[in-house]
Amino acid sequence: MKCPYCGHLDSRVIESRTTEEMTAVRRRRECPDCKRRFTTYERIEGQPLVVIKKDGSREAFSREKILNGMLKACEKRPIPLDVLEQASFDIEKEVRDTGKGEISSRQIGELVMDRLKEIDDVAYVRFASVYREFRDVDSFLKEVERILDERSRQRG
Repeated sequence: MKCPYCGHLDSRVIESRTTEEMTAVRRRRECPDCKRRFTTYERIEGQPLVVIKKDGSREAFSREKILNGMLKACEKRPIPLDVLEQASFDIEKEVRDTGKGEISSRQIGELVMDRLKEIDDVAYVRFASVYREFRDVDSFLKEVERILDERSRQRG
């Protein structure tokens, strides 16, 4: 495995374990040249999954794109990376479990917002503000009020 830091063409496996849902093997590796560590995931290649964008164009599904969006929403928030990685794996699993070869970006966005709402309200609002294209402060306030209403109903 090529080192992502120095490009050395070899690495040694320090630790291997399966993910919680038993769908991938997580390997911690160390480069013998620069001594830096990195993580790789090995999983069975499934059927191709295509995302239908708002404009009707299609592109390959990317779990990394979901994770990057979640990372942006969680910037400067006390949320561990492994929580977001697990959420992105769960979203991918949910999408693949439908058995459909295509899914709309809108559906994926809703799944991401559902996960972020469980993880962190601030991250959820950040993601929703971009995803739902809030045009003004009133749109933003309505969403925050909706969250507060849900929270007060849950408390009883």
